[in-house]
Amino acid sequence: MKFKLRPSAERGRAEHGWLHARFTFSFAGYYEAEHCGFHSLVVMNNDIIEPGGGFDRHPHDNAEIFTYVISGELEHKDSMGNGSIIKPGHLQYMSAGDGVFHSEFNPSNDEKVELYQIWMLPNQQGGKPRYEQKELGKGKIKNEMKVLFSEDGHNDSTPIRQKAIFSFGQIDRGNSLIIEPDNQYPHAWIQIISGSSFWGGHQLNKADGLGIEDLDSTLEIKAAENCEFFIFRLSENK
Repeated sequence: MKFKLRPSAERGRAEHGWLHARFTFSFAGYYEAEHCGFHSLVVMNNDIIEPGGGFDRHPHDNAEIFTYVISGELEHKDSMGNGSIIKPGHLQYMSAGDGVFHSEFNPSNDEKVELYQIWMLPNQQGGKPRYEQKELGKGKIKNEMKVLFSEDGHNDSTPIRQKAIFSFGQIDRGNSLIIEPDNQYPHAWIQIISGSSFWGGHQLNKADGLGIEDLDSTLEIKAAENCEFFIFRLSENK
């Protein structure tokens, strides 16, 4: 089992006035050879968008895209006819398939929006674009990990176009959870949303990331303080 720590302070940065972006992996004008994604996970951007700012209508194809709002609100519109306000604790999924256009804006006049935008490569090309929005909500998931997305849709999760499992976890201070090895998904990426926890002796704080290659034994997670996180169980597929 090999650990790859990605401290939040070492992430790439971009400042565009209306956008303050932090890049866990190489993205746009930021490039580091050691941080060009992790297996099928290729984008992990932590963005803060100023009031009235946003991304104009633009295209995507062949990408599994997830947007999670931490604070504030994000307005989404796309060429599939979807239009919604993504609120704190809401997670949006858009599978771009053979092509989709969308825009994302902060509709507020006075409040910033903080979010994660996450991209995963699909294991199949093309297909009809898909859209879904989930409400995680404070207190709905407590001292557990809930599977949100998977290739086969198990445990009432949403099917995605990749052999991967994307879960949301929450642990209260002093509690612990266990991650078991799985030969189908030997690798894992953890992204801390809030709080602090220990993973195999590594303390992770808000916005830190941790890659685990060949997770071949039980791993205990201990919460140093109330903690929320994403965990991606990944196969060998790109």
